[in-house]
Amino acid sequence: MATSVAHTLSRPKGGDTEKITINLSPIDLGNIDLLVQEGFYSNRADLIRTAIRNQITGHATVIAQTVVRRSLVLGLQHFSRSDLEATRAANEQLEIQALGLVSIAPDVSAELALATIASVTVLGAFHASPAVKTALADRIF
Repeated sequence: MATSVAHTLSRPKGGDTEKITINLSPIDLGNIDLLVQEGFYSNRADLIRTAIRNQITGHATVIAQTVVRRSLVLGLQHFSRSDLEATRAANEQLEIQALGLVSIAPDVSAELALATIASVTVLGAFHASPAVKTALADRIF
C-alpha cells in the first residue's frame, strides 16, 4: 500500500537557496544593469529574485489551488534512515509529492530507498546521495 508521509516539514530558511542559470538577451541584461546602477536593486540577483517573487505572488491563488488539487506537501520534507526503516517495518511505501525541498539522509542506502519509496515528485529540489538518486531514477517524476 502506498502512502504519503512527511516526517519533518518546515519552510526552508532564508539562506537555503538553489542555484539556477538563465540566458538573457544583451538588451535585457543591459536593462537590469541600468536598474542596478540607478539604485533600484542592489545587484542583478536581487532584481531577478524580486521579479520571480512578484510573478509567484501574482499567481498565488493558482499555486495554492494546484498544491491542494495535487496533494503536494509545501516546504521541506526530510527522510532519515530511521524514518525509512520504520516505513519498511510497516510494509509500506511512500509516494513523496512536494513543492519545495525533499531530502533523504546521506546514510540511507539505495536498497532501503528502493524498498520504501514508490515515487518521488518534487517541484523544487531533491537532495539525496548519488546512489539513491540512481536507484530511484525510474521513480522520480
